[in-house]
Amino acid sequence: MASVKRAYRDSLSKRLTLSQKVFVRSRKGKATKVVQEHYLRTDIPCSSQLCPTCALNPPKDSSGLSRPFVLSSDPPSVKSWGPHYLVPDTNIYMKAMDLLEHFAAFYDVIVLQTTLDELRNLSLPLYNRLRALTRSQEKRFYVFHNEFRQETFVQRLEGETINDQNDRAIRNACVWYCVHLEEAVAGTGKSAPTILLLSDDKDNIKKAKELGIVCTTLETYVRELPQADTLLDMIVVEGDEDASGPNRYSYPEYYSTSRIQGGVKEGLLHQGILKINQYNFLEGSVSVAGFERPLLVLGRESINRAMHGDIVVIQLLAREQWKQPSTKIVEEETVTKNDNPEDDMQENIVTAQERKALIEEAREAQHSSAEFRVQPTAKIVGIVKRNWRSYVGHIDASSVPSDAASAHRQSSVFLIPMNKCIPKIRLRTRQAMNLLGKRVLAAVDSWEPTSRYPEGHFVRTLGDIESKDVETEALLLEYDVQYHQFTQTVLDCLPKEGHSWRVPADTSDPLWMGRQDLRDLLVCSIDPPACQDIDDALHARLLPNGNFEVGVHIADVSHFVKPDTAMDNEAASRGTTVYLVDKRIDMLPVLLGTDLCSLKPYVERFAFSAIWEMTADAEIVNTSFTKSVIRSKEAFSYEQAQLRIDDKSMTDDLTEGIRILLRLSKILRQKRMDAGALNLASPEVKVQTESETSDPMEVEVKQLRETNSLVEEFMLLANISVAAKIYEAFPQSAMLRRHAPPPVTNFEVLADQLRVCKGMTLRCDSSRALADSLDDCVDPNEPYLNTLIRIMATRCMLAAEYFCSGTMTYSDFGHYGLASPIYTHWTSPIRRYADVVAHRQLAAAVSYETLHPSLRDKPKLEYVCQNINQRHRNAQFAGRASIEYYVGQALKSREIDAEGYVMKVFSNGFIVFVPQFGVEGPIHLRDFGNPEPRCNFDEERYTLVFHEGTAKETRLQLFDRVVVHVETVVEESTGKRKVALRLRKPLVE
Repeated sequence: MASVKRAYRDSLSKRLTLSQKVFVRSRKGKATKVVQEHYLRTDIPCSSQLCPTCALNPPKDSSGLSRPFVLSSDPPSVKSWGPHYLVPDTNIYMKAMDLLEHFAAFYDVIVLQTTLDELRNLSLPLYNRLRALTRSQEKRFYVFHNEFRQETFVQRLEGETINDQNDRAIRNACVWYCVHLEEAVAGTGKSAPTILLLSDDKDNIKKAKELGIVCTTLETYVRELPQADTLLDMIVVEGDEDASGPNRYSYPEYYSTSRIQGGVKEGLLHQGILKINQYNFLEGSVSVAGFERPLLVLGRESINRAMHGDIVVIQLLAREQWKQPSTKIVEEETVTKNDNPEDDMQENIVTAQERKALIEEAREAQHSSAEFRVQPTAKIVGIVKRNWRSYVGHIDASSVPSDAASAHRQSSVFLIPMNKCIPKIRLRTRQAMNLLGKRVLAAVDSWEPTSRYPEGHFVRTLGDIESKDVETEALLLEYDVQYHQFTQTVLDCLPKEGHSWRVPADTSDPLWMGRQDLRDLLVCSIDPPACQDIDDALHARLLPNGNFEVGVHIADVSHFVKPDTAMDNEAASRGTTVYLVDKRIDMLPVLLGTDLCSLKPYVERFAFSAIWEMTADAEIVNTSFTKSVIRSKEAFSYEQAQLRIDDKSMTDDLTEGIRILLRLSKILRQKRMDAGALNLASPEVKVQTESETSDPMEVEVKQLRETNSLVEEFMLLANISVAAKIYEAFPQSAMLRRHAPPPVTNFEVLADQLRVCKGMTLRCDSSRALADSLDDCVDPNEPYLNTLIRIMATRCMLAAEYFCSGTMTYSDFGHYGLASPIYTHWTSPIRRYADVVAHRQLAAAVSYETLHPSLRDKPKLEYVCQNINQRHRNAQFAGRASIEYYVGQALKSREIDAEGYVMKVFSNGFIVFVPQFGVEGPIHLRDFGNPEPRCNFDEERYTLVFHEGTAKETRLQLFDRVVVHVETVVEESTGKRKVALRLRKPLVE
């Protein structure tokens, strides 16, 4: 302590009272000197409950109220250091955030402003996670603003690097805390806790020890903690500096940043997102502007350590090296099954099996006569942005050493991710045997050029494979769904009255200002059964002039969710509500989503209404928008509404209003179809669950009724009308949604398949031509064929996306699938954040309120659009994965024969889609016996002919209807229970 005090006095004697901070800002190539006042204070508290001095000046929150001190008077204690407060340096946050978040350790942490600012510049996601820890009352992470406290501020010395200055600031803050707390407890009979600096920087540790600061490395510290074995597995694996050598093969080195930038600028290199083929792990593709077809990336060397979702830089290969997409099912678990995770010193990165598969593909490609099958082929030469995240998977039992249970040492094992597009990840762990049969969360740390596989570290176990709660959490993590509980800060934004909140009875109340009283209208909602978050309601009535008044009334979420509040920020982050089979992950707290905003029947609710006057031919005479108060008269399910329409004895005004809506919706739909709107399809099934346990009982195909279309048409009309209004008012910042026309080349394969196999023509020169030709793809003997073709056509489309109007020209606004020149989402603000933004913009457009500045901020809106686009896609994937899991559970211990359709033919198997369960899966030729049966694959005719021993040959062609045996198995590669298909005999004639 004496040396610490001496260092403290020396630093004070040399301290300058700094009032200015000078730095250089560059804009458009011009350098400008900027001088800012930098005020130093002496009243920034240490936040230790042991300190009576700082207790006189507690920290304040954003509202100016005093906050309780964060650092405990009884901090954790370990053998070597006793009770202590931790001070990690920036690198610890960079490499050990999973550790810091773990419940078993790392409490009472002093987060220095220096490290926080440095982390923000290095990694915004990690910065956000650290900020979340500082808001956790349990973990006790305190942000100490050392750069604004006079005793802890350090000025940069001449010739000193920024990194050295930051390290010196960290050490100086440790010195101050040591002296400050020692003085705080003097005379109290208590001992000051140790200030323990955590760092893996050898130079920083050396200099800290010279000052008398207690310090240690991360691994040394973790070894003394309870659950050390688990926690040590979570430390990021450092790259092996000695891994390279003359006998060590490596992936190609990435190009330098300057070479990449120059190559992209000159058009010699291209940038895009890598997508790995789910049926062939050795094949990737990158869509690039200027190329009609995606660029193929074939083989481990060409993929070059990139992973699914990475933004990569690619170099086009010579035309004679262009290939066609794979005609084989190539699974990583089959090709790399015998790899040893402990031995990564292979002479070659590419195995003989992988090279053989690529050679066979190339040989088959040479025999292709169709030019459209050949695609530009490229190799990856750089990574712009990694898509690394935490991955859910299971430990490959064959990779666990036989002595793992007895030898208490760290060993290498493979984690096989649930997502087949992600390669195996090598982990170092001391608990390999305990992790078998568990769902495991792991993070990727690095992928060295000399390693066949990426290196990662263990994060935590979720629980037993196939446990319902575990598998649900696994898919939420896999698709990055934010499922944490709403924080108290968010809940504090809710109305204080809670469920007792009511629309004011007095219409002179300020909350009624600008609202139209529509409580007398016969409004009703039509939704799926048991819907609780009712976004929309409708009404229709005959006007005296013979026209009709039609209204769409949408929950007024923006009344409760104000811009730039904690609840608004949380909703923007979540982006959308995620619907799983057994639960819903809400975008907004339940109080709003299922009560105060939900347009429940028989209660008054705030709404935002779009009202049209229409002729009997559904021609719009005029349109108006208004904030309103409604009182829904009934909440129907689709089936209930349909029964009411069909019951001729029902002649009340509400029923007649629904019949008007149905009649007009059919006209609106026909107009859309005449304009070229597409009627596409996707596999639609629902899983019936037991009400109390949520256990799956039965799988059913969703039944669509006229009332489904009724609601859809008026929601589409409302969204189109609102889009035009907000774009008119805010041409630079309107929140819109577009669906770009797909390249004609996207349909080339499907068009050829229909021509060859069914003699049908698919025209793709416009949405109208495509819609008409899809209508013509009908086989009287195969009623489901048209639906199957529409499902396959949907997969040729581009994804719809949200965008800010100022970022594109009007000609690019169009929604291809709806044949509408402009479109937005406005009708579901309870479950979609884009709709909340559109509500605020529409409210400003009709002069109900002024537009918040953030809704004019084009860069901010672009960021919001990027996030909600990603969240929307992830929500769809999570919903489908949930259905897939529950279908598997519903069919568990059952074996069923069902009809299916051949959707894709490979040279070593085929893909069958089973409409009854909404699932598709591969049937491998190897499933018919060992060795595989002899086969003849005709790529030009999309046929596969094979012989099982002396049995009669089996001939399969694309679109064939077959009978398959359906059962469920735990898939070895992913650990998931999947529907497994086997071909039955005889086939459907």
